[in-house]
Amino acid sequence: MVSEEEGTTPEEVFTDLALSLLSDSGDTENYRLGYDEKVSKRGIEHKINAYALSENYETLDLFITIYNGTDKVQTVSKPDADKAIERLLKFFKNAVFKDYVSTVEPSSEIFDLAQTIANAPEVKEFLTRVNIFLLTDGELKTDFKTSEKIAGYTVYYRAIDINYLFNLSEKSRIPIEIDFEVNGISLPCIIANNQNEEYQSYLSIIPGEVLANIYEQFGSRLLEQNIRSFLQFTGKINNGIRKTIMEEAHMFLAYNNGITATADEVKLIDLPDGKGKAIGFVKDLQIVNGGQTTASIYHIWKKDKVSIAEIYVPVKLSVVKKKDKFSEIVGNISKYANTQNKVSVVDLSSNKPSHIELEKLSRNIWAPPKKGETQQTTWFYERARGQYKNAILKYGFTTSKKKAFESKNPKNQVFTKEDLAKYVNGWQEIHDGKKLVIGPHFVVRGNQKNYVQFMNFNFDKKPDNIFFEDTIAKAVLFRAAEKTYGVKPNAIGDMRYITVPYSIAWLGYHLKYKLDLYEIWKNQSVSDKLKELLYEIMTKVESFIKKNAPGSLYGEYAKKEECWNTVKENDFKIDLSVLKGDLESSASATKRQRISDDEIEKAAFEASLERINSVPHEIWKNIEEWGQSENKLSKYQCDMANTVANRLRNNRHLTAIEIGNAHKILDTVTEEAPELFFQLDELNEKESKAGKQKAEITLDTIKEIVKWDRKNKQLKDFEYQFMFNLAEGTKPLSDKNLFIAGLNLKKVKKYGFNES
Repeated sequence: MVSEEEGTTPEEVFTDLALSLLSDSGDTENYRLGYDEKVSKRGIEHKINAYALSENYETLDLFITIYNGTDKVQTVSKPDADKAIERLLKFFKNAVFKDYVSTVEPSSEIFDLAQTIANAPEVKEFLTRVNIFLLTDGELKTDFKTSEKIAGYTVYYRAIDINYLFNLSEKSRIPIEIDFEVNGISLPCIIANNQNEEYQSYLSIIPGEVLANIYEQFGSRLLEQNIRSFLQFTGKINNGIRKTIMEEAHMFLAYNNGITATADEVKLIDLPDGKGKAIGFVKDLQIVNGGQTTASIYHIWKKDKVSIAEIYVPVKLSVVKKKDKFSEIVGNISKYANTQNKVSVVDLSSNKPSHIELEKLSRNIWAPPKKGETQQTTWFYERARGQYKNAILKYGFTTSKKKAFESKNPKNQVFTKEDLAKYVNGWQEIHDGKKLVIGPHFVVRGNQKNYVQFMNFNFDKKPDNIFFEDTIAKAVLFRAAEKTYGVKPNAIGDMRYITVPYSIAWLGYHLKYKLDLYEIWKNQSVSDKLKELLYEIMTKVESFIKKNAPGSLYGEYAKKEECWNTVKENDFKIDLSVLKGDLESSASATKRQRISDDEIEKAAFEASLERINSVPHEIWKNIEEWGQSENKLSKYQCDMANTVANRLRNNRHLTAIEIGNAHKILDTVTEEAPELFFQLDELNEKESKAGKQKAEITLDTIKEIVKWDRKNKQLKDFEYQFMFNLAEGTKPLSDKNLFIAGLNLKKVKKYGFNES
């Protein structure tokens, strides 16, 4: 049994599996197993199996489990369900009062939770929603109360039985359904006359009280399809919204842009007296823009006790018709809705979108190996000072990790914003109307002035992979020219900072910019012929500038447009025909393909995941203990470290929220306590050996189990169906699914199944 091997009970194993499914579906976030049971002469007084406290302290999820552990699905009676709920409620009521904390052992799994509920000021300020979950491997055929007020908090009740869990495993999430008609709510709407096969839009106005009630019930589940990094509510209420509600509530509709939402299905009803249509029912409602507005209205109403009766919010609701493109269309609606009217108060250049995009490209595009080498490398764009050093610390926890990082990201391939401007501005002149705004004379003026010119006139488009590859080719060319120029006493002269950019610009101008940059990118070097020609060009250009500069003021002369115009009009009797093989051809131009944003995001995600997976689960547990003892991590972060440790230990995939938070935790540990990673190499080696020895369940084994159970019928119906779907290929062999299949393997082995 898994529980015997890991020192846990079957009830805990079931609870963990159920919460893993609920976490994947967005029903909960960052859950933590925490069993506690108080028994007195009267019996079990309170019980809790797990909990989850959201990062912003807004939502507390509490879980209790009724586990039968039988092969036949049993019905859970209403008295048993009510009794379990009452035990969990008793725990919450006790935890709200400070005196209860003193009765809990510090070693208890729920000590931190009890202390947080009783003493944390953030809980007092922000907690608005308590979700009570009843988990069971049985079947619930009875209804019980949906919500009530307890100790000043709104408490919601949810039953998660075996049928719900089975549906989750099949569908990945259960959609939100809201029946406005049943609740006596009228949402008059205008049906947009946009006849097409992809979506249908409706325009409506929702009362603030209705929106607040929806948010109170569902919280962040309304935001699952959203770009969560933009929408996660931090507890801070938008001051503009607060002021409007407090002082001019009747003007809210005029001042606020409203919310953008999507749905899977909308049912319309007729308004009385033929006054049009209203939205009566919505399935899978998702707010993709306006999460901050929604949360702010709710918190002002809830915490400040301010009336929102005069608040009305405009709504644009889109129903996606093409189900096969649902995720793509909703994703785009979310993406574009969240990029409107972005205004930065402090517009620092390094934070401009073009720089951020270039940084992302540099981390995820691998340069081809140089001749005679097999190692692919990156060109590391240091958008902000010190990024390369920090990256080594983040990813290079040990000596071996640092070496591995540096072999893939060599120091000699790091380039800064100033380098970027030098390489790009030094290649091709640009005019703004009749005015020359980019040329080698700006490069000579120094990094700062050249960089300003670059930002104003030469970096106005979103960089893509082709821009990045061409930029690196220009960097290779520029650096090759510097190396060819040489250093004293074996240098061409003493004007390298002038001669190199002038010579490259002269070459580009006279080749009409037909040099095959893609070939330079592929080779990560320039040809021998090009090096020889560069030497000749630089020798003659330097001599020319020295000869024509007035009063030997070479540097001052080279900063002037007059100098560049004079240089570029001179052919220096250089034979460029020798570079025929280095020029672009129509064939090479057609081979280049632009990489989509999705592909870049996927590469970034995989690199991000690799970093987290490189830290064994034992160290994640150490991180949790350190964070608690040193008070360096918040309660949420300690719970997250525990969550990540369990996910890695059980070989389950991490959610996007878990990945983002795990990175922040690793950054903190790297800065505050890098010694926690000293055992990394040893543990990775140990884990690698154990992984090789551990027998993994295979597709063939799954097929054998299905065939065996067809006769022996030891698996429950949903377990057999799950294995059958894996065997038929209708369900993916993901880490999570293989883990569940492994549990089923252990079960059938008890009843005589033997792997062939």
